[in-house]
Amino acid sequence: MVELDPAPEHPDGVFVEDALVVVDRPAILTSPGAASRRGELVSARAGVDRLVAAGLELEVAAIEPPGTLDGGDVLEVGDVLYVGRGDRTNDEGIRQLAGLVAPYGRRVVAVPVSKVLHLKSGVTALPDRTVVGYEPLVDDPAVFRPFLAVPEERGTAVVDLGDGAVLMSADAPRTAGLYASRGLEVVTVRSAGSSAWRAA
Repeated sequence: MVELDPAPEHPDGVFVEDALVVVDRPAILTSPGAASRRGELVSARAGVDRLVAAGLELEVAAIEPPGTLDGGDVLEVGDVLYVGRGDRTNDEGIRQLAGLVAPYGRRVVAVPVSKVLHLKSGVTALPDRTVVGYEPLVDDPAVFRPFLAVPEERGTAVVDLGDGAVLMSADAPRTAGLYASRGLEVVTVRSAGSSAWRAA
């Protein structure tokens, strides 16, 4: 693990994935769509430099203006990168990303995003590569193959923990049950002060 230096002037800097997208060997510094977040690239670059110094083989690249790209708009599903095109990521940023990852056998699929800030605010993916989302917040569910609609908005944020386990919010019990019925071990987290529980 590499810990970045505090950057109190950039409170959103804790969301490191917005400033840095790592796909196989390329570590790609993004070009944030919000000017207020562009300073986060300094600490993200320092983190990459520390990883390289520790022996991790990474090739550092960057999205250049006028391209914009936020990592929250990049959803990796197998060899496909779904990239949300909206307020934070533009066509030029998507074009540059596609060129950077193509040599590694990855392809980019642009996805319209108008109902949420970032693509991954509306969809994520299960370990079996099924994209999940709350349909009222997904511009075009047909883009994703396969797509599974979930019954609760908070059921869309899923973290793959490995070995068939996923982490998600306890505020979406019906969605947790849906995932459990698909054979997943569901670990849920409650808001501050509550403990996690597991659904079989």
